[in-house]
Amino acid sequence: MDIAVMGAGAVGCYYGGMLARAGHDVVLIGRVPHVEAVQRDGLFLDTQTFQAHVPLRASTDAGAVQGAQLVLCCVKSTDTIDAAAEMAPHLAPGAMLLSLQNGVDNASRLQALLGREVAPAVVYVATEMAGPGHVRHHGRGELVIGPSAASESLAKLFAEAGVPVQISDNVMGALWAKLILNCAYNALSAITQLPYGRLVRGEGVEDVMRDIVRECLAVAQAEGVKVPGDSWDAVQQIARTMPTQFSSTAQDLARGKRSEIEHLNGYVLRKGEASGIATPVNRVLHSLVKLLETRQAD
Repeated sequence: MDIAVMGAGAVGCYYGGMLARAGHDVVLIGRVPHVEAVQRDGLFLDTQTFQAHVPLRASTDAGAVQGAQLVLCCVKSTDTIDAAAEMAPHLAPGAMLLSLQNGVDNASRLQALLGREVAPAVVYVATEMAGPGHVRHHGRGELVIGPSAASESLAKLFAEAGVPVQISDNVMGALWAKLILNCAYNALSAITQLPYGRLVRGEGVEDVMRDIVRECLAVAQAEGVKVPGDSWDAVQQIARTMPTQFSSTAQDLARGKRSEIEHLNGYVLRKGEASGIATPVNRVLHSLVKLLETRQAD
């Protein structure tokens, strides 16, 4: 299958690399240093179970989505609007689009901007770009997608590439479950520049995380969203299964990049305000990350 990955960061490179390794024709669309490295040497896929240089195409031009039967949108939430505008003139009429992004509303935002169906996917993977053309996998890798005409074929496609896929009729609940994990870890990891395992051992941190979870669940309930599973148990599991992982927000701040905080704790804050629900812990974390971003911009 011809597949394009719009946004060749850590998530896009991991899933694009896995699909290319399984024999699909994949093009990564990303920034110059990564693209040049991939064009020269292929993508170095550095996983927990294997290491391999995977040959695949790469481009800095969104026009490379032309002809793709499947487009994985993996850009930062802050870049969703720009990515939609850049892709729109080049998308094939029958192309399937899958949003592999943080936050809960990117698929609907893309769908409104592109005027075509965009399926949301919930991503559970710990990855980082260890250098140009080098993606390092720290753990997990599964996806959750919603039921659709294409969901069974997508699940098969990914499964054959070594990526487990669950089809859920409550994708919005699954998106919120992932959002809660991000709200609990991302800002705290970014502010402290600590990995998850070290972070949770900090004095009072567990109580702060419990407060975050409670606030998020209250807002989700007001939104009519049924969050599956035990959110607090899921938060605890992350530190156990990914103890050395730094959040994507921590990685963004460390590199002087704008983070997705507006679409994480900031999203919960705005939805809480609209519903009359106080979210003081999410508010503080959102404000602190924004201050750190401002300091970097000075």
